[in-house]
Amino acid sequence: MGIGSGAVSNSRPTIKDIARVTGVSVATVSRALRNLPYVASATRSRVLDAAAELQYEAHPQAARLASGRTWTIGVAAPQFGAWFPSRALGGINSVFAKAGYDLLISMMATPEDRRRFLREARSFCRRVDGLVLIDTFVSVEGESAEAFFDRPVVAVGERLEGASSITIDNRLAARRAVEHLIELGHESIGLVAGPHLPDLPTPVPEQRRLGYEDALRAAGLPVDPELVDDGGWTAAGGAAALSKLLERARPPTALFCMSDEMAFGVLRAATRRGQAVPGDLSVVGFDDHDLAGALGLTTMRQAVDEMGVRAAATVLGLIEGAPVTDITWDVPLLARETTAGIG
Repeated sequence: MGIGSGAVSNSRPTIKDIARVTGVSVATVSRALRNLPYVASATRSRVLDAAAELQYEAHPQAARLASGRTWTIGVAAPQFGAWFPSRALGGINSVFAKAGYDLLISMMATPEDRRRFLREARSFCRRVDGLVLIDTFVSVEGESAEAFFDRPVVAVGERLEGASSITIDNRLAARRAVEHLIELGHESIGLVAGPHLPDLPTPVPEQRRLGYEDALRAAGLPVDPELVDDGGWTAAGGAAALSKLLERARPPTALFCMSDEMAFGVLRAATRRGQAVPGDLSVVGFDDHDLAGALGLTTMRQAVDEMGVRAAATVLGLIEGAPVTDITWDVPLLARETTAGIG
């Protein structure tokens, strides 16, 4: 087109500059740059050529306001420092960054934080285009997503009416873990359990306990309360639980731990007590924590990064009008070096 150096007065070109050099209105320039209809093809080409020659770049905030969106996604979770939420957030952020979305994070570290988040959910929604909820357990309130949120919602870790969900079958996965030990010939199988957390209304501990019991009963083995101990969801708790279980009159030859972190403590405590793993004691964890592979831990794999990616893609789809979906993610057994047959 050939635009003279004196045509633009500002160091940063604006749509007014483009309008002036093309001889069309500012409104027409705006529509052409946003690829909206009702702009003649020749006019659109002239505007785009001028924008390129002027090296025009749309101001990000102005573009967002013009689109009618916040270009922000809300993400809420109990504790982002914990393994599951932090890994899920990594997958989530990778998708939103590529799509040009910012994140608005709400961390619910205390029961009051969670209650406040739900009370103020409508206000939070005004700042975002959609939400991803990680282990928020809104469903325990007996309400649907619409009772709290007026934006598209994806719930990770729970089924929530009116929202898309990405969950695992904790009961089935725990049963598979214990069935693996039974198939190896173990009959005295202990459980290192995670307790119910007073500040997090999660059904996970109960579901994994039920899966443990399902496998034993299906194999005709007794469910012995003496083979169950609380590991507190920590490595230290897992170590303490093993010490107690090995003092039982009939100590277990195998353990199912409700989390890898508790299993790490079990492995450490077994070494200190001179227990060979898997020679004297087989151990199965749950999660596939970052350290599980390095330690050779047999575990049930939660593909948390991939679940985060799917959650992010799903909420973007909901924003564009896609239907609500429920996804149950498979949790495969990863048989490594901490399980073996008796003898």
